[in-house]
Amino acid sequence: MVSHLDKGEAILETHLPLTRVAIGKVRDIYGMGADKLLIVTTDRLSAFDVVLPNPIPMKGKVLNQITVFWLNYFKDIIPQHLITTDVKAMGLPKEVTMNFNHELEGRSMLVKKAEPLAIECVVRGYITGSGWKDYLQTGTICGHKLPAGLKQCQKLPEPLFTPSTKAKSGHDINIDFGETVRTVGKEIAQQSKELSILLYKKGQEYAASKGIIIADTKFEFGICDGKLMLIDEILTPDSSRFWPADKYEVGHDQPSFDKQIVRNYLETLPWEKRPPGPELPAGIIAQTSGAYCDIYKRLTGKDIREQA
Repeated sequence: MVSHLDKGEAILETHLPLTRVAIGKVRDIYGMGADKLLIVTTDRLSAFDVVLPNPIPMKGKVLNQITVFWLNYFKDIIPQHLITTDVKAMGLPKEVTMNFNHELEGRSMLVKKAEPLAIECVVRGYITGSGWKDYLQTGTICGHKLPAGLKQCQKLPEPLFTPSTKAKSGHDINIDFGETVRTVGKEIAQQSKELSILLYKKGQEYAASKGIIIADTKFEFGICDGKLMLIDEILTPDSSRFWPADKYEVGHDQPSFDKQIVRNYLETLPWEKRPPGPELPAGIIAQTSGAYCDIYKRLTGKDIREQA
């Protein structure tokens, strides 16, 4: 993979002199002893389950700091894995803080290690994406029977908990609540459902006050010290569909923040949506970076570029 040094200020991959335990589509994860992890959010972007060769400047900082914003917002509802985002307080070796601060500042967090649940906790507040396709075919979404005559992107009567499996490659597979119980057990399944819907409702209520519709999202939970804990990214443009409320119209796809700009561009190419991904034009990269920065400013009232 190309080093971030070849791509200017954006970071495509980190190379810290620590034990890297996992590389996700966006995050590089390092071990920090027996009970902690260092998560670094890069500027990688994946579309159609393929990581593209071009990083998106500021994307990693936006995702990391939006997650930190929501963790603070939800801190009284559920235990969370965040220990600190202060690089100096992470207990890192001196050579790391001295030589790799540019890879850490604003885009990293030290967290408690948890055992992730084997499900993605998806909540849908509007009928769109794969949920819309399922509804057209069956009148249901993940076992939830819905009224006839709903329109694309219409708000649902109540948010639906529609979990999925975690696919090691390709798309996750939607499952019903019965399968969720069989996968994680009745108590954890019920807890996950109730917390996911509660967090979605509270997050959507806040976002609405900022002119944003959160159409759907996914949460990750893990088990730490025998308790359910909120982990991973939270209500970010990568884990959620964010729509501008002032442009919302029922009956068709909505304009959205985030990487939809990239998806729309890729749809114009003769690309079979398999690795390797195509190079992105500078204009598409700049537009996408701007969209991520815009959603951060709308949510928090702060300009992330002034913190860079």
